[in-house]
Amino acid sequence: MVSDVSRSDEELVTRSRGGDADSFNQLILRWERPIYALAYRVIGREEDARDVCQETFLRAYRSLAGFKGEAKFSSWLYRIALNLCRDWIRRQRRAPVSQFPEDMDILEAAAATEPTESIEDLVARRELSAVVEEAMALLPEEQRTAIILKEYHGMTFQEIADLQGCPLSTVKTRLYQGLSVLRRQLQRQGQTVPQMVTPRLRSGSS
Repeated sequence: MVSDVSRSDEELVTRSRGGDADSFNQLILRWERPIYALAYRVIGREEDARDVCQETFLRAYRSLAGFKGEAKFSSWLYRIALNLCRDWIRRQRRAPVSQFPEDMDILEAAAATEPTESIEDLVARRELSAVVEEAMALLPEEQRTAIILKEYHGMTFQEIADLQGCPLSTVKTRLYQGLSVLRRQLQRQGQTVPQMVTPRLRSGSS
C-alpha cells in the first residue's frame, strides 16, 4: 500500500472509527517507523521493539472508539508505546541493552549518506552512536525517555510533559541532568561531544 499524504491523521482516525480498515492501515504506514524507532531507542532490543510496535497499533485499533481527539493522534500513539516500553522494562527487571540491528549493512548505509562522507567517517559516526547508546542505557528511565523524545523525535518540552505526565519544569530538569551525565561520560572516554549531548534548554515550550 502507498502512503496517502493527502489526508490528515484526524481524517484517517475518523474514517477508521467508521469502519474503514484502509484508513487505519494508512496510519500504520505513517507512524510505524517512528514508533519502532522510539521503542528501539528506549529498550534497545530489535525483536522486542518490533513486538512493542505491533502491540502499540493493536491496542490503538482496539481503543480507537475511546480516542476523543483531546490530544494529537501521534501523541496518543506515543503514549501507548511508552507504556508498553515501561511494561517491558519492569517485566525484564533490567536496564535496556543497546545493540545495532543485525540487518544493518555498513556499505548500504554509506550509500545512503551524503556523498562527502567517507566510509571512515561513517564508521566513526556509528562508533560514537554506539557509545552514546551505551551511556544512555545507564540513565534513569525518565531522563532517557525525555532525551529520546526531544533529541530523536523532535518533540517540544510541553509535548514531553504531557506524555510523561509531569510539569514542564520537571522535563527540563530531566533533560539537563541526563544530557549533562552523557556529556561527562563521553568526555571521560575521550570522545568528541556531539551537539545533542550539550545541555541546551531553550526558554518556552520548544
